[in-house]
Amino acid sequence: MAERNRIVAIPVAVVYVIVTVFLLSRYFPYLGEFGKYTTQTWIDLFFVILIVLGLASCFYMLYLLLSYTGEGSKLGGLKPITDRMPAVKRPEGHVHFRTKIIWTLLILIFYFALTNVMIYGIGGGRTMDMFAGFRAIMAGASGSIMHLGIGPIVTGSIIMQLFTGAKIIKLDLTKTEDKSIYQGTQKLLVIVMIFVEAIPQVYGYLVPNASFVSTFGDMGAKGIVIMQLFIGSYLVFLMDEVVSKWGIGSGISLFIAAGVSQAIFTGTINWAPGDPSLPLGIGGGTVRANLPVGTIPKTIYVLQNMNAGEFASRGYETVLLGQPNPIVALFGTIIIFFIVAYAESCRVELPLAHGRVRGARGRYPIRLVYASNIPVILMSALLANVQMFSLLLWSHPTLSKIPLIGHQWWIGGYEAGSTTSSTGGAFYVSTVNGLHSWLLPLIDYNKYGIYVGGKTELQIVAHVIIYLSAMAIGSILFAKFWIETTNMGSEAVAKQIQESGMQIPGFRRDPRVLKMVLNRYIPTVTIISGAFVGLLAAGADMVGTVGNTSGTGVLLTVGILINLYEAIGKEQMMEMHPALRGFFGE
Repeated sequence: MAERNRIVAIPVAVVYVIVTVFLLSRYFPYLGEFGKYTTQTWIDLFFVILIVLGLASCFYMLYLLLSYTGEGSKLGGLKPITDRMPAVKRPEGHVHFRTKIIWTLLILIFYFALTNVMIYGIGGGRTMDMFAGFRAIMAGASGSIMHLGIGPIVTGSIIMQLFTGAKIIKLDLTKTEDKSIYQGTQKLLVIVMIFVEAIPQVYGYLVPNASFVSTFGDMGAKGIVIMQLFIGSYLVFLMDEVVSKWGIGSGISLFIAAGVSQAIFTGTINWAPGDPSLPLGIGGGTVRANLPVGTIPKTIYVLQNMNAGEFASRGYETVLLGQPNPIVALFGTIIIFFIVAYAESCRVELPLAHGRVRGARGRYPIRLVYASNIPVILMSALLANVQMFSLLLWSHPTLSKIPLIGHQWWIGGYEAGSTTSSTGGAFYVSTVNGLHSWLLPLIDYNKYGIYVGGKTELQIVAHVIIYLSAMAIGSILFAKFWIETTNMGSEAVAKQIQESGMQIPGFRRDPRVLKMVLNRYIPTVTIISGAFVGLLAAGADMVGTVGNTSGTGVLLTVGILINLYEAIGKEQMMEMHPALRGFFGE
């Protein structure tokens, strides 16, 4: 049983009572007047009780943290909660390849089904998608119970990595106990982040419609929407665990690849007409109500419905550069696919030989994309949160009144009804989306300046430089954190090679020597891989991608599919040769 300082319970309980009384008096003023209770009042009371219980849980966790006096990190005090959290049970033995494939396909089908389950009670033209520009990497569907997607999971991972990497949280992830604490705390943090991301949206952007509010009351209607968002997000979390333990690869990666692939497919061949109010040519032209949205149908339609003169004047511009889904975006998507596929195959291979078994040799591959695509996922999720909170601070009725940071243009300003910042810091780190948002205005500002909302050439250049720098530097930092927290650093790899009985020919069989040799490659490759994926994702955004999937989405999908292909190959090899299971850690 953990050692605790029980005296801490007194101040924590006092603060809890004060906060609870304040909330009850503020949001439930008719408490005690039972004669006035209506159906809506009882619904409000139900949600007030849930809020009070939620606060009790938060203060209980605070007590567990503050009262813990055992060895190691204070997070060890949370074990009474983390050890009892719902989790997908690990298989007790080997899971056959066919079973893994079935589980993976079932979860993928279930994911697509959930993206079509719309949130009950919202609508009426008063909703706003705060993550519209990040849908590809959020692996969610706007307005569905999957609205938050993997956002809470990735955000929780970012917080834990930053705090662990900065030594604010002192955990040694090479130790089994500390790694268990880290994973348990991250699960708990995911639940917290679901509410942190869901509540501000419901109280500002996922607004319940009038009939829903009249039935359940304002608090009841919003509470029901929040519960739906929580259920959807927690299902994503559990589905990720199912794929990781019973399927192949990672659930998060699978959902990202599925969503991006769907968007690319529809963006390429969608024959449905787009917005008839948009001009046919990117720089102007006649209105064509039947112009398809997809790249290929749009190109065929323009060729069939324009004479030679019209095509020469604006037809080229329409099919090559005209939004949405121009041919340039399709070629950009294809080029990114080949670049990532080539980069994944580039590696430095260190020769290894067994210290005792003569003739037993091998190689340790250090890939160019050593940190995989995780850094760009984390960086993109961080920028998505920057956009979300800057939008909240600008337009939310309550948050916009906070002194110094509320409704401040330098943090981020937004036009009415828009989720894309137009001024301030949030604008300069927002995605540069397509050639029409930077290159074309720089070439001919008089013709294409309308697409940048009146920004000057200097502002456009600054936006491009700052966005590229943020993606590159942020991805490098996350790459370094990721390498250290996943035992892929020089010291951890040297220890793994040493324990396997291998050594580098010509060097002493000593972990310190192995670490010295690995230090020549891993730190440098980590920085290069972080910068590479960050700049490649940003560059793809600047060129534009089919289906508005973003460069990050395309980059991630290609890497995910390559890794999935390799994982399937490894599973098949282990199925045919059971002796290899021990070698791969099964």
